[in-house]
Amino acid sequence: MKKEESYLKSPDLLPIAHKDKKIGTGGFAMMWVGMAVVLAAFAIGGAGVQSLSLTWVVVATIIGTIGIGLFITVIGDIGIEHGLSFPVYMRAPFGTIGTHIPSIVRGLAASFWFGINTYFGATAMNAILNVLFGFDNWFVCFLIFATVQLVNTALGIKAVERFADLAAPVIIIISVWMYASLSEQAISQGREVWAWIESPVTGGAAVTAFLVVIFSNMGFWATISADIPSISRFIKAPRFERSWVKRNKGTLVGSMIALPITQTFMVVIGGVSYIAVSNYDPVVALQEAATGLVLGVLLLMIVLAQWSTNVSANLVPAATIFSNVGGPRVPFWAGVIIAGVVGSVVQPWSLFNILIPILLIVGGILSAIVGILFADYYLLRKRRVNVPDLYEKDGQYRYMNGVNAAGFIAWFIGGLAAYFLSNYSFLVGFLVGAGTYYVLAKYWWFKKYKQAEMLDPSDEKYLGITVGRDWIIGSDSESQAVQEVGSGLDEGR
Repeated sequence: MKKEESYLKSPDLLPIAHKDKKIGTGGFAMMWVGMAVVLAAFAIGGAGVQSLSLTWVVVATIIGTIGIGLFITVIGDIGIEHGLSFPVYMRAPFGTIGTHIPSIVRGLAASFWFGINTYFGATAMNAILNVLFGFDNWFVCFLIFATVQLVNTALGIKAVERFADLAAPVIIIISVWMYASLSEQAISQGREVWAWIESPVTGGAAVTAFLVVIFSNMGFWATISADIPSISRFIKAPRFERSWVKRNKGTLVGSMIALPITQTFMVVIGGVSYIAVSNYDPVVALQEAATGLVLGVLLLMIVLAQWSTNVSANLVPAATIFSNVGGPRVPFWAGVIIAGVVGSVVQPWSLFNILIPILLIVGGILSAIVGILFADYYLLRKRRVNVPDLYEKDGQYRYMNGVNAAGFIAWFIGGLAAYFLSNYSFLVGFLVGAGTYYVLAKYWWFKKYKQAEMLDPSDEKYLGITVGRDWIIGSDSESQAVQEVGSGLDEGR
């Protein structure tokens, strides 16, 4: 076997077969409950009620999260249909070598977020141990907390889902208690929770504030909407199902129901917290009143929230990306360790005030990749993919020395537009990235480098689960597509 071919055919990056899709609809929804409980969601609520009533902040949040949930589901079809991860499919719009550059940007961002979230979880864990046993060493807590998360993720996607099933109900219960306690604090100060506004705005300023809340919610999940195939490839879906909606039921329920509900509730808690004590962080607000066991329970939620967010939203995508870069010598579990080491060694918590804006800007720039993926997968290839060639060093995705110039030009232009229009970065990046890539690829790049699925748009040759196919990639340069003949029964449920 040639080295280059082995590099492209890392076992952890091969297409996931139908029988190996382990996450059910409920499991993915629970993963979203855990992922959506993050400090940034509280911040959106706190910032929103400074200009708008909480009612309008909620409306904007629902619009934004349903919108981003749709984008996540749309891109997630890459994983559902073909069992492909994010860095592997990126070989189509960026090339077999070019895929590494945008992928590494996302992988590093995910690793830094892991470090930041682990720091917050470790400080909460340290506070719990301090209350119970008088122990006070946040760095020891950091090492323990990081190790536990890395082991959980390295055990595989099923272990990640099982933890989410455990953590989500606890998070929901504690969140309801937090809301009730914060509302009581606000009311005790004579502030009507759903009508209070710190500095009311009207007219055009109100419209702008409303749009900022919408795009803040969308922009925060831009990175997940790009690399969701790394998770969605494990979600159960029926074979022989021609309906896009029915085939993507698992991601639809999670991304367009569980995410909006959870995110909106977290934004509400952040808003109520700001109304009560002028601080969007509910932990800071409730620490003034909570002591002993109550404070311990509150801090436990912070630990679980950081854990559940990290394993699904940061470690799984980062590990998949690092495994793609390293090839067979870097299996998934090794990618998990690399992500953990990178996110810890750089100590991102010490650069919090600088790093958070940078990471949010990176998220906006990555929104152009979502547009490029959409244009490549839906508009150009019509969901048909020559999957075997994604794993061939001399296949159609090699392009010019492994680089698709159309993808990089579109990413640069789309990312630049998103940067300069940061308040609306996700939508701007998506539209500019998608439009630029479509024009460049269709009328220039793919004229030079022919794409089999575009020349011969055959469902039987280039679709996956819709026609009952598992993509089997051989180790001897000969890949095959195993296709079951059936009546369309959903045999995986």
